[in-house]
Amino acid sequence: MTVIDAHAHITPPPEVFAFQARLIASGGYPAARPPKLTDDQHRAALAKHLDRLDQHGTDLQLLSPRPFHMMHSAQPRAIVESWTGFVNDVIAAHVSLYPARFRGVAGLPQYQDTSPGGCLAELERCVRELGFVGALVNPDPMEGKGDVPGLGDPFWFPLYEKFCELDVPLYVHSAGCAREREPYTLHFINEESVAVISLLDSDVFERFPTLQVVISHGGGAIPYQVGRFRSIRLLYGGEDFDQSLRRLWFDTCLWSREGLELLLKVVGADRVLFGTEVPGTGSGFDRRAGRYLDDMLPLVNECAFLTPADRQAILGGNAEKLFKLTAQVAGR
Repeated sequence: MTVIDAHAHITPPPEVFAFQARLIASGGYPAARPPKLTDDQHRAALAKHLDRLDQHGTDLQLLSPRPFHMMHSAQPRAIVESWTGFVNDVIAAHVSLYPARFRGVAGLPQYQDTSPGGCLAELERCVRELGFVGALVNPDPMEGKGDVPGLGDPFWFPLYEKFCELDVPLYVHSAGCAREREPYTLHFINEESVAVISLLDSDVFERFPTLQVVISHGGGAIPYQVGRFRSIRLLYGGEDFDQSLRRLWFDTCLWSREGLELLLKVVGADRVLFGTEVPGTGSGFDRRAGRYLDDMLPLVNECAFLTPADRQAILGGNAEKLFKLTAQVAGR
């Protein structure tokens, strides 16, 4: 069985972050040109990353930008566009060097509260030219500085139309946060929770029936507060809320058995993708358990209520089907 990690972010060479600093300092003017990175620089940056995959038993990862570095609220817009395109090219280089271990998931040059129509060309480039299998969408490109319409609003429809045209999934993942009262890791969960309800209380899936949406971090808070939303549907009418949840996909990027088991029981094993974010925020070592928190494979295998078919679906089958991962990968 091939283990596919659908939620992962790049480990770039240090020159990438040096370029980010120059880009911010220059205000995005052409003088801040991206560096030309060598294959050896990419390999050196990925050495420990690949070691962690081997240690955790992961065969294939879907790589995307590190969300809290995406700078969607930075000014001027030229910073966002230059940075996003460069990072997508770095992802493409990693996939090219290790095609049996990685696939690309694009970042988009979302800019504050402007129409996501400005992201369509980069999305198309990444899918058609670079061979990426999906893209991240940040539900709050203002990064806590203002209000952006929820994902159920027509504001987002041009982007949904393009995702359907390209036939790739949309991966909801919030990015940085500029509010002192809300650290970025909490902002992720809050915005993904808002995204779920906004989508499920809208007609998005009637308008775009082929749209495939994955929600990061196990669906934010929604599967764990599901009783509130079940009750609202019972009080005011509408589709059964549990059935609505199954219009979406979710990942296992939770780092706790309690959260993982509840997610699987609420939404079903057939709507869950294996995701770890290795290496990332969850890479703390739990001395009590004797493992890294983001070593999620044992947690899935230890869920006693799952059938062998369920485990196979979660650990690779669902992602293979959703992202159309037909190329050969290293099996274990």
